[in-house]
Amino acid sequence: MQQINRSYIRYARYAAQAYVLLFLLFAGYRFYLFVEQYENSGNAQQLTLMLNDRPASIEGFLPIGALMSLKLWITTGVFDRIHPAGLVIFISALLMSLIVKKGFCGWICPVGALSDAFWRLRQQVSKRRFVMNRWVDFALRSIKYLLMGLFLYIIIIKMNPIAIESFIEGDYYKIADVKMLYFFTRMSTTTVMSLTMLFVLSLVYRNFWCRYLCPYGGLLGLLSAFSPLKITRNEAACIHCKRCSHHCPSSIQVEQLSRVRTPECTGCLTCVSHCPAKGALDMAAPGSRVLQPLVFILLVAVLFFGTLGIGRVAGKWKSAVTGSEYLRIIPHTAALEHP
Repeated sequence: MQQINRSYIRYARYAAQAYVLLFLLFAGYRFYLFVEQYENSGNAQQLTLMLNDRPASIEGFLPIGALMSLKLWITTGVFDRIHPAGLVIFISALLMSLIVKKGFCGWICPVGALSDAFWRLRQQVSKRRFVMNRWVDFALRSIKYLLMGLFLYIIIIKMNPIAIESFIEGDYYKIADVKMLYFFTRMSTTTVMSLTMLFVLSLVYRNFWCRYLCPYGGLLGLLSAFSPLKITRNEAACIHCKRCSHHCPSSIQVEQLSRVRTPECTGCLTCVSHCPAKGALDMAAPGSRVLQPLVFILLVAVLFFGTLGIGRVAGKWKSAVTGSEYLRIIPHTAALEHP
């Protein structure tokens, strides 16, 4: 048997996750400085000139608003002018799921990257693995789908386009990104305790948030069922070393499957990177047409950054909220209630 080493796949993934995470941390810092200027209610003309300093990429943390915007766009043709970058990022994640599995979760998502990093750090201290009871695991995994179903029911079924457009044009949505910033910079005791608990659980159970609680990932997982690409195992070449199952971030028993169809698969290629047997495990299209790892990685990058680039070129990136609106609303953010 010819053995192979494809550890470069993991390092490419770590590099992609680190790049996105560091970029967003820098964007978050820039946004913090941007908001701080408006909190201090400076000169309106000067603050208006600062609009170019607002990093639109932080809108990626507003997926619920993006879901509303997507429905509005599909039903009326009106593209969200308040947080257009959020909608573009959301569309890119949906598109990726239809083509490269949950590639957004596996290669782009900063929350998943942090969760992965916490787990790897814990592994340096202790190799002990805590295994969730099969039925408890199933019950917990249903939570993210229940949350997803709730959001889809409220937004897709209950909210009509007129109500969505009214909400999007309202003051609350105009500074939804500021509200999100304050969630982290002005944490309540409950928030601190909740985040601490999630951190601890992520050290004990790998990718706890992604696996059990993220409704965004639940939606992307269901859409990924339509992706023609799936992790495919060749029984004739497989040596049953079980490294694929052991290292899978989603705890999928890859070694027992011929084709991984579960919505839990993020397309991270971790299983492929650990497989030592040539031709035993690959990302492949129907008919076992193998897609080389580098081609898959390139496809992930093109789909994500290409969609964002199209959004920029089409003028669907920068917010239309004016400096005077920010100056009027931001100082009163804490008192602003959800409509």
